[in-house]
Amino acid sequence: MRGLRRSRRVAALAGTIALAIALAACSSDDTVHLAVPDQVDGAIASDIQGQLQTAVEKAVAAAGASGAIVGVRVPWSGVWNAGIGTVAPDGASVGSDMTFHAGAVTRSMTCDVLYGLVHDGVVSLDDTAGKYVTGIGDQENLTLGQLCDSTTGLASYAPQIDVRTRATPERQWNPRELLGYGLSRGAAAQPGTVFADSDTGYVLLGLALERATDKSADQLYQQYVFGPNGLRSSSLPSTGNAQLQGLWTGNAADGTAACTAPTPIVDLSPTAGFTASGVISDLTDLSQYAQALALGLRSYDAPGRFENALPAVANGPSWFTARGGAYQAGSLIGQYGSVPGALTAAFADRNTGMSVVVTINNSRASADLVRNLAWELAAIASKAPAASGRTAPQAGLPWTAEDMAAQVAAAAVCPIP
Repeated sequence: MRGLRRSRRVAALAGTIALAIALAACSSDDTVHLAVPDQVDGAIASDIQGQLQTAVEKAVAAAGASGAIVGVRVPWSGVWNAGIGTVAPDGASVGSDMTFHAGAVTRSMTCDVLYGLVHDGVVSLDDTAGKYVTGIGDQENLTLGQLCDSTTGLASYAPQIDVRTRATPERQWNPRELLGYGLSRGAAAQPGTVFADSDTGYVLLGLALERATDKSADQLYQQYVFGPNGLRSSSLPSTGNAQLQGLWTGNAADGTAACTAPTPIVDLSPTAGFTASGVISDLTDLSQYAQALALGLRSYDAPGRFENALPAVANGPSWFTARGGAYQAGSLIGQYGSVPGALTAAFADRNTGMSVVVTINNSRASADLVRNLAWELAAIASKAPAASGRTAPQAGLPWTAEDMAAQVAAAAVCPIP
């Protein structure tokens, strides 16, 4: 019954018609069909574009960044893709077609691999991590489902390697190293009880899936993520780097952020993120991926993946929850987070297919800044007028663009002009 409701929701996208498109899978000769929303082939109205650009420019300044890449798809209205600012202070202009670090969107993709393997009967959500990965001590009874849901209580490894990663971003990391740093910090909660985002948990999940299949994480991503979603420019490489390089704003002598002199973070190795944040992608790919994830368009999408979600933050709004490797914010589903040098968010509306993808090239600010920016852009885009012959949906989001603009300002580390 749940699957029937989901099918009806996709088929009845407000103001759109479900359009089946054929995409040749990167990992096989099969053809995959994604019932993506019928997108208006044109630009969003100029006044909406102006509001979107102003919001991004203010967020770039607030983050101490020099540039950003942003894409907004509004099926009933149009598209806005843009490169904002420069790749570095006084550098070349940012191009909207540049590759960048997908960051925490990788977590959703790792869960896609899990659900794909469950669909194929290779693993179960209730399998324990200890069944596949040895040497993890008291954490051997954590289940693959708990790792995906991030309800393990495992602490993050990122604080343990952050300084070294910024100093030598090109350094190659073994996933076992990352796991060891995270496990050494212990667990903060009883497994299965609360959501607590854990990069350590997603690294452990990636290792478990490799062991269960005798395939590399990159091979699994090709099979279950990049191919089925038609992603042409995405990878989980062990070497290589994104075209949009990163920055980090350190402190001035007086202890304040040195906003006029950020430090470059060049050639960040994807191995520092592995299956928690290692994917490199571009705007076209992540926009399509966000839609496919939110609308449940892949053959392995389980109706219950996002059900019974837990609060994403303590004492937060009731509409902000998490489950299945993704956050839910009102009707939006997606991910957000940071890697050294970049803040990235990708969300799509599970009812209309409207999507927002944005990355900012400085990681000094909290990842909350890029999350709130994405929600601000979604609020602006949700008010976009319908193109000729289309109808705008009636449903809205439980916040306003002004609400989120204030939240972006509150997360600022540098002055906003």
